[in-house]
Amino acid sequence: MLFNSFVFVFFLAIVLPVYYRLSHAWQNRFLVVASYVFYGWWDWRFLSLLAVSTAVDYVAAQAIEATRSVARKRLWLFSSLVANLGILGFFKYFNFFVDSFSRVLVSLGLNPNPPVLSIVLPVGISFYTFQTMAYTIDVYRGQQHATRNLVNFALYVSYFPQLVAGPIERASRLLTQIERPRRVGQDQIASAAQLILWGYVKKVAIADGLASYVDIAFQKPMELGAGALWIGLYAFAIQIYCDFSGYSDIARGVSRLMGVELMENFRQPYVSANITEFWRRWHISLSTWLRDYLYISLGGNRKGPMAQYQNLIVTMLLGGLWHGANWTFVAWGGLHGLYLALHKLITRGRKISETPPPNTLRSWSVQIVKMLVTFHLVCVTWVLFRSPNMETAYLYLGGLISPLFPFFERTTTPEFIGAFWTLLFYGAFAIMLDLGCWLGNHETCTPPRMRWWVRGAAYATGLLILSFVRAPSGEAFIYFQF
Repeated sequence: MLFNSFVFVFFLAIVLPVYYRLSHAWQNRFLVVASYVFYGWWDWRFLSLLAVSTAVDYVAAQAIEATRSVARKRLWLFSSLVANLGILGFFKYFNFFVDSFSRVLVSLGLNPNPPVLSIVLPVGISFYTFQTMAYTIDVYRGQQHATRNLVNFALYVSYFPQLVAGPIERASRLLTQIERPRRVGQDQIASAAQLILWGYVKKVAIADGLASYVDIAFQKPMELGAGALWIGLYAFAIQIYCDFSGYSDIARGVSRLMGVELMENFRQPYVSANITEFWRRWHISLSTWLRDYLYISLGGNRKGPMAQYQNLIVTMLLGGLWHGANWTFVAWGGLHGLYLALHKLITRGRKISETPPPNTLRSWSVQIVKMLVTFHLVCVTWVLFRSPNMETAYLYLGGLISPLFPFFERTTTPEFIGAFWTLLFYGAFAIMLDLGCWLGNHETCTPPRMRWWVRGAAYATGLLILSFVRAPSGEAFIYFQF
């Protein structure tokens, strides 16, 4: 069930009125049922995986908390990790690892006949698997009490606004809110409506509007000149940001309508002055998960600079693999790990804080230069992220620099002349949405203190854009494939 579909609007129109009329305990029971309907809309067979993950971690967490034996605690944690990672590994990575191993054997002169299974990837499996694993690990570390209420825990795992594409919530935030009664006031409804509106504008108008140009650019990079390829790359940078942050905004808004606050998953990442800041603003729930449960577990920065650089690279390599069963994602993560390690080396351990909005002409000039450098470093990695294979990524990167190296010379296609103006329109609108949030430190570009007639004009503009500028057909959210 897609957020940008009439089915979801109908679904929400049924869920909310019923939810508001129920007591706290029945609200949770009802939301579990609604969440399973929401998830089962794609394929009801995968509901069993959701139920298994719920049951495994519900039992494991209680067993970990109940025993005083360190060995038994570790055994239960190990059982939970094996079960969760086993399910994730089979459905997401089985064919990838079999195919990679087969290629190694072929390179050695052997002729393997590996098994190939037709495996459908369950939507959102990476997100809810990481969420349940975090709960069990926190209980093992003594940072979270194991819940005895199965309904509450089942809702924590399956909560439909953030089930299929995050944010990846911790039990200390989401489960705590589920366990206590919730009230929804007028201010919450108003702010939720804003998040939902601007989330739809980002996704339906901007991201979907750029999707066709991005598809063309990455389907045939050999046929396009450098100018067209740069347009396609910039378009994808805007598309993936507006697609994923738009989903997160809608999820947060829908959840707020039920009195539950989800964490902010994006905070204007393209205003970052360096790559470390970028990862504090981009997909925050994943970056903090990787930091707390992988990077720190590997040793973090406790064993000296060289170990820290190695831990950063390993963490980002695995973070890249989390995104998909393809070497392009591994390379994407590895390159970001290298960026982070180099930035740590350059700054020599200095504390890096988020950049505040400039207040002088000189500070604006410096900030813009830093932003442009960081943005283009990120764009290079987006080529790997979007390309279907490493060969396409190589051809695309070569085409970007073809004016400098005749070996990569291409022909320019006229079809991207219109794409240039389209990119300018959507890019300017995306910048306007983010710039207002960044300068005023607001979650949307229409904060409550803004005059009512200005907000009204902004809402009307957003609705008009949704009506007239949106793509002709709804596109699935990009991160559903992860």
